[in-house]
Amino acid sequence: MLALIQRTTSSKVEVNDEVIGIIEQGITALICIEKGDTEADARHLCERLIGYRIFSDNDDKMNLSVSDINGGLLLIPQFTLAADTSKGMRPSFSAAASPDYSRQLFDYFCKFTAEQYCKVETGSFGADMQVTLCNDGPVTFLLQVNQG
Repeated sequence: MLALIQRTTSSKVEVNDEVIGIIEQGITALICIEKGDTEADARHLCERLIGYRIFSDNDDKMNLSVSDINGGLLLIPQFTLAADTSKGMRPSFSAAASPDYSRQLFDYFCKFTAEQYCKVETGSFGADMQVTLCNDGPVTFLLQVNQG
């Protein structure tokens, strides 16, 4: 599983001009399910996402997690992160899991994360979403988890 995480001062996701998820300060995470990803990977990614220290402490060091600052999590499904862009002029998505499996594992990941942390909002799998965010820093990391 992949998560492109961004430290944000605010973010929201809309579908058909309706806001379906919104957070203030926190992490906006674009989540990608790849072939071979499992529920164990989802649980491990959740643990890393909640505990990853990307927020500044009083000494201006990245020493605090989203849970330390009581921030929000906005989880957005994004299969295009699985793209192979190493050759040609068109991305290949051969590493991405099937849409049905991806939806199932993304839903599991969101449910599990919401059970672990109280401030979770989500996008809508397969929908045409508009994501608006203010990246704080900018601070962006790619988390990759694969327990196999």
